[in-house]
Amino acid sequence: MDFNKALFGFIRVAFSIMIALLVLFAGIKICSICYDFGYRVFTEPAMTNGDGQDVLVQVEKGISAEELGQLLEDKGLVRDHNLFYLQLKLSAYSGHIKPGIYTLNTSMTAKDMMVIMSSDKSDEEQTQTAEPSDTQ
Repeated sequence: MDFNKALFGFIRVAFSIMIALLVLFAGIKICSICYDFGYRVFTEPAMTNGDGQDVLVQVEKGISAEELGQLLEDKGLVRDHNLFYLQLKLSAYSGHIKPGIYTLNTSMTAKDMMVIMSSDKSDEEQTQTAEPSDTQ
């Protein structure tokens, strides 16, 4: 009888240790995922390096930050719409995105896109002011 009690006690302790290790490893994994996501909020690079590719984006009046993130992900301008949503919500541009048609580029960061979409100039005005004038 003592052997059975000792065996049962050993199994119970071993099982408790395995559960504790499982919880520990799960906690470490969750913390790692959260850290990675939080790090990317502030350091996410542009989709491409160099010149990139121009993409026309039409922002409708009343579009939510989540919908805008999904639109930019569908157009290939951001990797993760949830990340863009969080970047927008944490930025000074939250609630300041203006409806319109914008020419964005895959070499732009999320912040660059937010600056353009929250500016008072329309796409046509930006194109005109970006071209140098010939005054000779």
